[in-house]
Amino acid sequence: MAINAQVSPVPSDSLDEAAAGRAAACLFRGMSDPSRVVILRHLLLGEHNVNELTKHLGLAQSTVSKHLTCLRDCGLVESRPVGRASVFSLTHPGAVLKVFAAAEELLAATGDAVVLCPNYGDGAPR
Repeated sequence: MAINAQVSPVPSDSLDEAAAGRAAACLFRGMSDPSRVVILRHLLLGEHNVNELTKHLGLAQSTVSKHLTCLRDCGLVESRPVGRASVFSLTHPGAVLKVFAAAEELLAATGDAVVLCPNYGDGAPR
């Protein structure tokens, strides 16, 4: 399900807004953890195994594996066996890069508003 970002009006029969909204929300929830964002950004540089990602993130191997499982379940990463390890890569690196570029543009436009948001910002209850 794609989010239709056209400026011109779209006939209501060609877009299920509720389904598109749910799909986008699911994507953003899959990317909502800072560690998963760092993993995606690091995988933009190329393939990495869990050990490399663990060292880069400074997290436990089990935590990194859980994040990779989430990202794989969301269709954002894939793995292939190399010896006894698995090497992870992005399934759609160009699309991930575009999402990060758009996020950086929006963050620059909103300034500190997202970080200061009482519901989702740094000071929000978890």
